[in-house]
Amino acid sequence: MKPEEIGILIVDDEASVRESLYEWFKADGYRVATAEDATSALKQLQDNPWDIILLDIKMPGMDGIELQHRIKEIDQNIVTIIITAFAAVDTAIQALKDGAFDYITKPVDPDDLSRLIRNAVEKRRLITENLQLRHQIEELQLPDQVVGESPAIKKVMEMVNTVAKTDSTVMILGESGTGKELIARAIHSRSSRRYFPIITINCGAYPEGLLESELFGHEKGSFTGAMYTRKGKLEMADKGTLFLDEIGNITEKMQMDLLRVIETKKFTRLGGDKTIDCDFRVISATNKDLEKAIREGSFREDLYYRLNVFSVVLPPLRERRSDIPLIARYFLNKYARSMNKNVTDFSPQALETFSAYDWPGNIREVRNVVERAMVVTKGSKIQVEDLSFPFSAQATPSGGETLEDVERAHIEKILAQTRGNIAQAAEILKISRLTLYNKIEKYHLKR
Repeated sequence: MKPEEIGILIVDDEASVRESLYEWFKADGYRVATAEDATSALKQLQDNPWDIILLDIKMPGMDGIELQHRIKEIDQNIVTIIITAFAAVDTAIQALKDGAFDYITKPVDPDDLSRLIRNAVEKRRLITENLQLRHQIEELQLPDQVVGESPAIKKVMEMVNTVAKTDSTVMILGESGTGKELIARAIHSRSSRRYFPIITINCGAYPEGLLESELFGHEKGSFTGAMYTRKGKLEMADKGTLFLDEIGNITEKMQMDLLRVIETKKFTRLGGDKTIDCDFRVISATNKDLEKAIREGSFREDLYYRLNVFSVVLPPLRERRSDIPLIARYFLNKYARSMNKNVTDFSPQALETFSAYDWPGNIREVRNVVERAMVVTKGSKIQVEDLSFPFSAQATPSGGETLEDVERAHIEKILAQTRGNIAQAAEILKISRLTLYNKIEKYHLKR
């Protein structure tokens, strides 16, 4: 930091000390001001920002120790330096314990003061850089935005903000694709652990032996192929958050091991004998009915209650239809930027189709449909013909098992999506309008 970027405030009841220090610092290019007592100093703090404050301990009225307390209440990052007579060194040491950076004795030695100020400037620089870095980390760690204005999603975010302030375990429940990992990251990014990592492990993606190694790590030679020592996810999550996705898929042995680790915060690597202490918060997620699994004997009741201190239930997208256009436009803007395409919106018909569809794949399906539409669209707006719904056949109520039953239900679904617009429905179905009219008559459909 350049001298002109540093503000130094001198607080001393001796005019000669104030004047000499003022001249020294001014000559070095610093922004300098003086105050003769605590009242004047506090007024200066209200009027201007200060990086370094030199405080005389003995002053009439409020002394330097009490003034330092007041300064730290206003801004704990201000660097304070105590000025004291030799006989009051014990008091200066107490000031150091209370947060002072250093002290200097009267009469002030210019060389000692210059060294001390250089160190204080470096301290202030580090504080400023640390604050900037934390701000950057906060921005980088912000998860994909939780999009929605419906009462259901607002209730979820209220719960997220409430539980983020605690260190309790959280279980996130909901259908596949509803955004359980997104909510886990939202909790982490709002918690006191946000400057440390959130480590995700998909419990359903590993067989038991490999999951154990992924979670606890292993020592070299602990099993065939273990050519080196490896840290597990637990160690990586130290001071941060461990997100256990698909927790309902772990075996009984892993359930017992995990319960012990959560309760003791201690574990050993596979093949090792050293106990490792680890501080982490656990957030888990599942789309399974764990209470049913407990009744059937496939999930431990004690682990369930340990994981489910606080639960967040995510509503499926079909229960928050008012959010569908917002979510669709969020992903449109995201992919327009990443693909560098000048696509600004959906056509009204495409947006109506989005709103009418049931979205069995939830938000994940919206993202995939929008991404594909962004790839194939030719214009500035996504059209109905750009949309492809992978689960549309499954999502369409069949009303029967024959081919005619399926065809009837699908045509009825498309007519509902297009609000009876024959041209649009025929285009989606890839048939002529005359053929569509004939099928409407055949199946006695309303339009």
